[in-house]
Amino acid sequence: MSTHSRTIAKNAAVVGLATLLSRGLGFVRDLVTAFALGAGWMADAFFVAFRLPNLLRSLFAEGSLTMAFIPVFTRLREEHGEEAAFALARSVQMWLFVVVGGICLLAVLLARPLSGLIAPGFLDSPEQFDLTVRLVRICFPYILLVSAMALCMGILNSMGHFLTPALGPCALNVALISAALIGYYCGGNVAVALAWGVLAAGVLQWTMQQPAMYSRGFRWRGEWSWRHPGVGRVARLMLPTVIGAAVYQINILLSTLLASFLPTGSVSYLYYADRLVQFPLGVFGVAVSTAALPSLARLAAAGMNEDFTEALDTSLGLTTFISLPSAAGLIALGHPIIELLFRRGAFTGHDVTATVAALVAYGAGLPAVALVRPYVSAFYARENTRIPMITAFVSMLCNVTLGYGLMQHYAHVGLAVAVSAAGYLNVIILALLMRRKTGRGPRIGRTVVCSLLLSLGVAGACLGSIHLGLGKWALALIPVWAVLYIVSAWALKLPEAHLFVSLLGSRLRRRRQ
Repeated sequence: MSTHSRTIAKNAAVVGLATLLSRGLGFVRDLVTAFALGAGWMADAFFVAFRLPNLLRSLFAEGSLTMAFIPVFTRLREEHGEEAAFALARSVQMWLFVVVGGICLLAVLLARPLSGLIAPGFLDSPEQFDLTVRLVRICFPYILLVSAMALCMGILNSMGHFLTPALGPCALNVALISAALIGYYCGGNVAVALAWGVLAAGVLQWTMQQPAMYSRGFRWRGEWSWRHPGVGRVARLMLPTVIGAAVYQINILLSTLLASFLPTGSVSYLYYADRLVQFPLGVFGVAVSTAALPSLARLAAAGMNEDFTEALDTSLGLTTFISLPSAAGLIALGHPIIELLFRRGAFTGHDVTATVAALVAYGAGLPAVALVRPYVSAFYARENTRIPMITAFVSMLCNVTLGYGLMQHYAHVGLAVAVSAAGYLNVIILALLMRRKTGRGPRIGRTVVCSLLLSLGVAGACLGSIHLGLGKWALALIPVWAVLYIVSAWALKLPEAHLFVSLLGSRLRRRRQ
C-alpha cells in the first residue's frame, strides 16, 4: 500500500471520528432544543430563520467553496510555492467579504419580505412573524462566518491538516446546546438565545481554525489582489458545484412532493429511514471523500496519473469495505433499530413496519450513494466540476421518473427504491467517464466480492440473533459482528482490512508510548 493510500486512510479516520462526535453532539442538541424550546410557534420561528443560512451553507460554503478552492490552491502551491497559494487564499477571502457580506446586508435590510417569502403562513400571526424577522436578522450573518471557515478548511486540508476543520460542526452543536440552556435557565426567550448561539458558533468555528493555520505559516496580512487569476478559476469551478448541490436539494424536494400524494405518514417514513442511512454516509462516506480530495488534487497537479488512479482505488476500496457491511447491518437490524429509536408515543407498530420497508430500500442503495462521493472528489481534483453536475441532474431525472412510476404500485417504498436506483446509475456513469479520463477502471473487484460475501454473512448473523429471540438486544452484538468482519477480511488479505489494522496498531503503540 502506497504512502498516498495510507495518508488517505489516516485522514479519513480522523474526519470520521470527528464526524461521529459531531453526530452524537447533534443528537444531544436536538434533545436539549426540544427540552428548552419545545415545538410551539417560537420553535417554528427559529427553525425557519435558521433554515436560510443553513441552506446557503450547504450550497455555497462547506461543500462548493471548499471543493472548488482545494484543487486551485493545491496546483498553485505545487507550481509557484506557498506564498503564491496564500495570496490566492487572501484574495478569495476579500471577495467573500464583499459578495457574501453584501448578501448578508441585503438579507438583514429585507428580512421582513424575505420572512414573508419563506414562511407566508406566519403572516396570519403578527407576533410569530415579527419574531421570525428578528431571528432572520440575527442568524443570517452566520453564512459569512461559515464561508470564511470553509475557506480555512480548504487551506488546512490542502496542507494535510484535517482534525480542526472536522471539529467545526461540533462547535456549532456545543454553541447551540449552551445557548438553549442559558436561555431556558435565565428565563429569557430561548428562540432568540438560539439565534445568537448560531452567530456565536460561526465566530467560534472560524476562530478555532486560526492556531492551526498560524502554525503552518499562514498569515492573513500579506499579498492579495482583486484581480488574482486564481479567484476567477475558483468561481468557475464553484458554479457547477453550486448547481449540483441545488439539484440535490431539488431532488429531496421533489421526492417529498411525490410522497405527499401517498397515504398519511409516507413522508415521515421516508424521513426517518433516510436519517438512519445518512448516519454511515455522513460518518464514513464524507470522511473518505474529504480525506481523498487534497491527495488527489496534489497528484493531479503534479501529473502523477498512475499514483492518482491508485489513490482513487484506495478511496473506492475503503468506501466499499465500509459501506457494504453498513448496508447489510441496517437492512438486517432495521426493525430493532427503529423499534428502539422511534417506537413510543404516537409512533405505532404499523409505523415501524412501514419505516423498516423504506430503510431496506434505501439501504440497498447505500454503497452506490457512498461510492459517488470519491468519484466526485476525483473529478473535482482534476478541476472538472461540470461532469458531476451533469450526472447529478441525470440521477435526479431517473429518481423522479422511476419514483413516480413505482409509487403507483409500491407507495413510499417505490420512492426509496428509485433513490437507490438513481444512485447506482450515477456511480456507473461517473465510473465510465473516469475510466475514459484515466485509461482504466477501478481495481477493486476482489474487495467488492469479498466484502459482499462477508457482509451477507454479517446480515445472516444479525438475522439469526433476532430469530433467537434477542429482539433489541441483538443491537448489542454489533461490535462483535464488526470485529469478525474485519478479522475475516484481514484473513482473506484484503488490502483495506490490512490498512485498517495497521493504522489501529500504530495508534495503540502511540498511546502506550
